[in-house]
Amino acid sequence: MTRLFPALTALALLATPVMAQDKLTVMLDWFVNPDHGPLIVAQEKGYFADENLEVELITPSDPNAPPRMVAAGQVDLAVSYQPELHLAHREDLPLVRVGTLIETPLTCLVVRADGPVQSMSDFTGKKVGFAVAGVQEMLLDAMLRDNDVDPATVEKINIGWSISPALMAGQVDGVIGAFRNFELNQMAIEGHEGRCFFPEAEGVPSYDELIYVAHADTLDAAVIARFLHATERAAADILNDPEAAWEIFAGSDAELDNELNDRAWDDTWPRFAVRPGALDLGRYARFETFLKNAGAIEDTVDAETLAIDVTGATQ
Repeated sequence: MTRLFPALTALALLATPVMAQDKLTVMLDWFVNPDHGPLIVAQEKGYFADENLEVELITPSDPNAPPRMVAAGQVDLAVSYQPELHLAHREDLPLVRVGTLIETPLTCLVVRADGPVQSMSDFTGKKVGFAVAGVQEMLLDAMLRDNDVDPATVEKINIGWSISPALMAGQVDGVIGAFRNFELNQMAIEGHEGRCFFPEAEGVPSYDELIYVAHADTLDAAVIARFLHATERAAADILNDPEAAWEIFAGSDAELDNELNDRAWDDTWPRFAVRPGALDLGRYARFETFLKNAGAIEDTVDAETLAIDVTGATQ
């Protein structure tokens, strides 16, 4: 009889149904780069699997597409930008912020250090490129007005993915939407020194650079909370040992292991949200007020309609 117990136990284990993993599709804002560190580390270290999640990371072909893909129900989550969320609400896109990836601004207005623009006032009559329509133009206009420059005197050109190349080739005099951790390093590697004008120093309130947005009407809060817990574990690992985390990130794909990403990683990891579920509603309310004062929107909406807490981590 004693010998029978192990066999019975084994049979019981075999008969126990295996829980299927919940699938979650996440569209990135850009091609994979150090900004997505917690996502890649969580994937590589099995943290999503620990949360019984199967997470698919998707790269967009169009940087304007991710939030619209969520609104259309074609992906579960998208990495997007807080300023873009405020404007998307005016287009009746049913989006809501459910988590934060990078909690400080990265966007900046980049010019060539040896170029014709040495101060914000020099932008009059110049050309500025942008990648994401609407949101980046709005930020540029606010920065110009804060320096008494009429936005109508600045020509705006949609340059798509070609941010640094367009600037280095002299096709534009500046680029808005460049990330201070990425484009400045790319320019330096190619022998061009850049200068960055920071939005938060030029009349724009601080904001969450990269956020996770979901469909407000169909989101699964419990599943998203597990997703955020996995990325929180990854962010803690990165904070505790950024070099080891870089090795994991770079080792996940041979194309990621290059000088540009190595430099950008050092400028990026201190900015990851270590509490990705934590929500500062005041930050969203202040940005609404800023947009109204800037003439970008007619009326403000309650911050609770733009951002929610799915983890119980509201500040």
